[in-house]
Amino acid sequence: MTSDLPAFLGGEKAFPAGPSLPRHDMGIFHALESSWNDSSWASYDSGHVLGLEKSIAELFVSPHVLTCSSGTLGVEVALKSLGIKPGDLVGLSAYEYPGNFLTIHALGAKPFLVDLDPSNWQISARGVAKAIGAGCKAMIVSHLHGGHVDMKSIMETCSSSGVGIVEDACQNPGAVVQGKSSGTWGDFGVLSFGGSKLVTSGRGGAILTNRPELAQKAKMQLLRGSKLAALSEIQAVVLAPQLAGLKKANIERMNSVGLLGKKLSRITGLEMIEPSFEIDQHAFYKLGIKLNPEKYGLNREYIVPAIQAEGIALDVGFAALHVSRSHSRWQSAGPLPEAANAHENMMVLHHPVLLEGENSMALIAKAFEKIQNHAAAIRKKACS
Repeated sequence: MTSDLPAFLGGEKAFPAGPSLPRHDMGIFHALESSWNDSSWASYDSGHVLGLEKSIAELFVSPHVLTCSSGTLGVEVALKSLGIKPGDLVGLSAYEYPGNFLTIHALGAKPFLVDLDPSNWQISARGVAKAIGAGCKAMIVSHLHGGHVDMKSIMETCSSSGVGIVEDACQNPGAVVQGKSSGTWGDFGVLSFGGSKLVTSGRGGAILTNRPELAQKAKMQLLRGSKLAALSEIQAVVLAPQLAGLKKANIERMNSVGLLGKKLSRITGLEMIEPSFEIDQHAFYKLGIKLNPEKYGLNREYIVPAIQAEGIALDVGFAALHVSRSHSRWQSAGPLPEAANAHENMMVLHHPVLLEGENSMALIAKAFEKIQNHAAAIRKKACS
């Protein structure tokens, strides 16, 4: 049984071995071994990448899949294929992965920042309508921290206005959003296989689209005689078994999040990012936890190091773009209060622990409870 004293104050750690590591998948080992034995790992084209693209197409129900070197490059290729040019406005959430903001600038375009929906801290459908009214030529729409964007409303608004959508599904591969695979709602969808993702080869990404003419435009951008910024055959070898096990792992993570949510609901000042649509299936790369510091009794700057002292991989969320970037680099339709709130109060739990079951969820909740019970002592020590 764990101590009632937080580890930050000298008590026993909830996880003495430290933060959970990604689960070892023997399927990856066997796939690498096979690739070693037949030397296909060293080939330009031994069929592994093509096979991976076919598997992604089947799993995500997307007829056109192009792999590439990163999700960030995927967003850039998608925007170029939609005709984004220097000077164009491109909308995105004010609370967002910074690479998407920088990609817009790399094209000479200008970001138009949209506030969050207060109900789930995802990009606001009403805000997207305002961005289109302001002249945005395309929207980047990201599903973040286990939450889902209202894609039906956004697609209706953008389609009627002729505005292209890049759906960033890098944080929720294999999820189902309002009845469709995440990444297949927009003109383009983008996946990431970066080093900490749910499906990873250290680097890599994929571009999805249902439209053959857009697939051809994207394909031509990725060709320079041979394929530019290609995914390697050995990366595809590593990814294939993970993709095959993704649905099962996502179900495990969903079950853990359900257990953790029930336990955290008893702690004042903490609220998980809530599913927006009952029929959805979620994928959790970073589980978002919304903090109300007045109710909890501590600010995030004290909570995060105290939770980390318990051996739990909790961190702060993104820096809101309107706070962290010069105002000359973006536009908006007005104040962005929910994004500012997320900037100050979003905390994210890294996904490996979500595969460890009920006891680990109880330990995480207990750690938050201990820290709340000793808020004054933690604040005093942190400030000393």
